[in-house]
Amino acid sequence: MSSRLLMIEDDERLAGMVGEYLRHSGYEVAHEGNGLAGLARLQENPPDLVILDLMLPDIDGLDVCRRIRGLSGEAARVPVLMLTAKGDPMDRIIGLELGADDYLPKPFEPRELLARIRAVLRRRGEEAPSSAKLIRFGSLEIDRDARTVTVAGRASELTSYQFDLLVALAERAGRVLTRDQIMEAVRGREIDAFDRSIDVHMGRIRAAIEDDVKNPKRILTVRGVGYVFAKQQD
Repeated sequence: MSSRLLMIEDDERLAGMVGEYLRHSGYEVAHEGNGLAGLARLQENPPDLVILDLMLPDIDGLDVCRRIRGLSGEAARVPVLMLTAKGDPMDRIIGLELGADDYLPKPFEPRELLARIRAVLRRRGEEAPSSAKLIRFGSLEIDRDARTVTVAGRASELTSYQFDLLVALAERAGRVLTRDQIMEAVRGREIDAFDRSIDVHMGRIRAAIEDDVKNPKRILTVRGVGYVFAKQQD
């Protein structure tokens, strides 16, 4: 079955060209020209991935991304690949902080967009490297099959990429990992080595699983090196 993509993009010409290219590459592509229409379609029938433009005529892409992550169920976990004409690194960081899974500045090569789509979908669908379905550390439970995270029975919302980062760390509990090692552990991440993006995602993960973000007990920073998932927590 072909993966279903939803493109939220107000540039009709660009959406037409990109949509045709992606359809020839084997994907089903739906298109909406503004943020509210895109949100409505997503909630009605959640796609496998959203390609989201930052500059939209009604509400901007950052607000759309924020609203997607504020939904419930499957719709909230749809991977988001954000497109923007802006080159400011702060836009990239803000997009990641709001829950985008990847970020591609315009203008872009369609082949690069295709590679990133494949990488995000591969991360979402690939089998876990361990036969154990559940990873438990005290009140924290990670379900690989359902791709859910709960703390003391309460669901914690993470993006597809953030879930994979958490699993990669939890599987290597007690080992200090550099940012490069973390990115390598999450296979298929076909992006440039942007170290700050890892820090942004770690902040989001901590906000989802730590009791006190300012005094984390699960994911610890090793200054000048990287991160370590603590074996002893609760």
